[in-house]
Amino acid sequence: MQLLNKDRNKKKTFRQKKPQKGERLEPLFIKAEASLGISTNLRTAVPLPPGEDLNEWLAVHTIDFFNQTNLLFGSIEEFVDEDSFPEMTAGPQYVYLWADDKSKKPTSVPARKYVDLLFTWIQSKFDDEDIFPISVDKPFPKDFRQIICKIYSRLFRVFAHIYVHHFHRIQELEEEAHLNAVFKHFLFFIDEFDLVDKRELAPLQALIEKFLKKE
Repeated sequence: MQLLNKDRNKKKTFRQKKPQKGERLEPLFIKAEASLGISTNLRTAVPLPPGEDLNEWLAVHTIDFFNQTNLLFGSIEEFVDEDSFPEMTAGPQYVYLWADDKSKKPTSVPARKYVDLLFTWIQSKFDDEDIFPISVDKPFPKDFRQIICKIYSRLFRVFAHIYVHHFHRIQELEEEAHLNAVFKHFLFFIDEFDLVDKRELAPLQALIEKFLKKE
């Protein structure tokens, strides 16, 4: 996949991935949700809790942000038709090309198909226990951070597409406050752990600066 400065399938690809009882990440999900519930400042909810494993903290939030982003896109996906959005963009200057683990050559695809391919690709990572291990005695892979950074960079592109092209739809659906809250939480998390290259954030730079200034 490349960032250039310049039909999602009808089948449902969303499967909410949360740990079942007994899985290693379940306690951290509870702790993460609790920290959000008591915090009036989303930034204070993102630092690694004392004594916790960094990779597990990253894994928990990655799963949660995936679920949230998937649901947000689902609310406007009917408007992301191929005629209106033949490419995955965040305004006229930013075009996103798709490439996955099998097809290395970046390819332009319609926005809806791009997001479908992205969500399916992320879900495949979650389902791979060599990447997201369930057993406490199985370590995270050495390249786990690299994989996580790629996931967050690609999730950001979905936020960028929604904000640039579909924010009026979000307002019509009265989901503006929810979108802003999820994105701010996402933004503070990637900032805390330096997960996304600053150049990737350019399409929403003005909004990001506004959110950071408020906090």
